Amino acid sequence: MKTAIVTGATGNLGRAVVKKLLADGYRTIGTINSRATPKHAENYEELSADLENESESAGLVEKIIEKHQEINLAVLTVGGFAMGKLAETGSSDILKQYKLNFETAYHIARPVFQQMVKQGHGRIFMVGSKPGLNPAKGKAMIGYALAKSLVFHLAEILNEEAGILDIVTSVIVPGTIDTPQNRESMPDADYSKWVSPEAIADAISFYSSDQASAIREPIIKLYNRS
Repeated sequence: MKTAIVTGATGNLGRAVVKKLLADGYRTIGTINSRATPKHAENYEELSADLENESESAGLVEKIIEKHQEINLAVLTVGGFAMGKLAETGSSDILKQYKLNFETAYHIARPVFQQMVKQGHGRIFMVGSKPGLNPAKGKAMIGYALAKSLVFHLAEILNEEAGILDIVTSVIVPGTIDTPQNRESMPDADYSKWVSPEAIADAISFYSSDQASAIREPIIKLYNRS
């Protein structure tokens, strides 16, 4: 049985990814924050960790490796959004976004990637954003755009370091995700144009499957019509 890690397992996207991977037959470990109550089910367990803490994150990955020997798939969904134009954004605001959107990914991706190099295979998925891919679109959300842009650079570096090994790091770039929170904040929007968490989970499932083994796509745009 293959082993997968899903960070942010209690979020809208995290829950959809966990459900899909369990259906695909993965042994799945979801990360949660220390305030959440861990859940356990067949082939699923939750572990708490502060992913902004590097040593705590590394310890979590080490615990998974000790128990299951391999990590075949990692889906890193933890992150957060904040508005802020140049006049409103100090370096402390940028640092908050950096820690939330980049460090939480890096602290898991680094030890997971090192394990995948040892075993010679694996797939890592991180979550980017349109402003991260095209920072010019981030003028009203500077800290968020800058932090997410680093996710793309990290994927490029990991893919270069992987070389000919069967290890691919991809960045999912969603359009507006159809979540209860987004519907509440944009009640007049056309939700049919948005992308559902389940559609994103389906794409991750495909790109990590044997059928897609020849695809080494670093950027996967899932905009729907948003």
